[in-house]
Amino acid sequence: MIKAAFMLPHPPIIVPDIGKGEEKKIQKTVEAYQTAARKIADLKPETIILTSPHQILYSDYFHISPGKGASGDFSQFRAPHVQMEVRYDTEFVEQICKLADAADFPAGTEGERDRRLDHGTMVPLYFVNQYLKDYRLVRIGLSGQSLKMHYQLGQYIQEADRLLNRTTVLIASGDLSHRLKEDGPYGYQKEGPEYDSRIMDVMGKADFGELFGFPENFCEKAGECGHRSFMIMAGALDRQKIEAQALSYEGTFGVGYGICSYTVCGSDATRNFMEQFEEKERAKTARQREQEDTYVQLARKTIESYVRTGEIIAVPDKLPEEMYRQKAGVFVSVKENGSLRGCIGTIHAVQACAAEEIIGNAISAASRDPRFLPIRQDELDQLIITVDVLGDTEAIDSPDKLDVGRYGVIVTKGHKRGLLLPNLDGVNTVDEQISIAKRKAGIGENEDITLERFEVVRHY
Repeated sequence: MIKAAFMLPHPPIIVPDIGKGEEKKIQKTVEAYQTAARKIADLKPETIILTSPHQILYSDYFHISPGKGASGDFSQFRAPHVQMEVRYDTEFVEQICKLADAADFPAGTEGERDRRLDHGTMVPLYFVNQYLKDYRLVRIGLSGQSLKMHYQLGQYIQEADRLLNRTTVLIASGDLSHRLKEDGPYGYQKEGPEYDSRIMDVMGKADFGELFGFPENFCEKAGECGHRSFMIMAGALDRQKIEAQALSYEGTFGVGYGICSYTVCGSDATRNFMEQFEEKERAKTARQREQEDTYVQLARKTIESYVRTGEIIAVPDKLPEEMYRQKAGVFVSVKENGSLRGCIGTIHAVQACAAEEIIGNAISAASRDPRFLPIRQDELDQLIITVDVLGDTEAIDSPDKLDVGRYGVIVTKGHKRGLLLPNLDGVNTVDEQISIAKRKAGIGENEDITLERFEVVRHY
């Protein structure tokens, strides 16, 4: 069984041959690491599961390292002589893959073969290896999938461990915010210290249900590194009674380093955090559906029919007359459990009327957004849908003529064009609005652009 889990950062500077004395500036982190490593060794695990943000990462797939083992060194950090080799627990990897395949869950050993260990793996193992030699490793990357799916992966890890009857320890490798100080490597954002304060409170109490409540935009602005790694760990500890201990926190260099340990003390059916979260979301969605207007009802009916049957509905009778008469660009946005699940739209009308525009873009948002897998039937009762009907676009000569609450923006550079809707959660300034639109279009931050603005009528 999983005996314990650990939240561990991965600053290479704490390896003495890299830090060359600088590690003493975060001595609390070093000492807590030694404590955690000794705890792991005392448990004598046969297998260590390690999740790392710096492993191979895909937007729609969880990569589990294949093969019999891997090696690595710290040459990237001018310490090539500090080396290590690991043996993989191939039977454990195979069991996780079987469970994922049976559930049609996107995890496995396909994709790039990573024969070199990443520093998110090597820093924790550098300390573990001082006290423990005889173990096998399962090394797992994160993905661009939802927090919920990271939790689910943790549940498959727990089930694989149960079936194999291993003595197991899990390490969730991940730094906290990278934006704590102006003179830090990534500068300062107010969300940085806010994230670290909040995450250390949550993780120090093992209140893993709260992990679902961190908005994506907030995490992005904080520049966090390990949140999804922590979610996998939470799933692997689902329904387990936990003794939690926060061992240290430091942000000396502008990056947050937090260390916590979690000892499993039995079972606790009340710690089914994902089920609790899903129940809250279903209730929230049900309340929302009762208040949806005709535009959103049409988008929802379209998505539900297409996901269940693969068929495209006809334009219904008895819609408001404006939906048959009006021609306009439309964006359909879908969220699940607070996270974006799909968003596709048209800047200008391409269909005969707004109703047809909604139907076409609802299907695209549900099944053709390249950032996400198609929506599944079991997700339908958890979706929050909005429909934005765009007004005419207007060329402007200055960002001063934008307002993030009122106007959407279109940025253009040659054949590249990016759009961002107005009044989005977490987008608080015009500079942020333009920057995000540029990224969506693949336009460099310092490239000159032309600007257009537009207003929308948002339907809930």
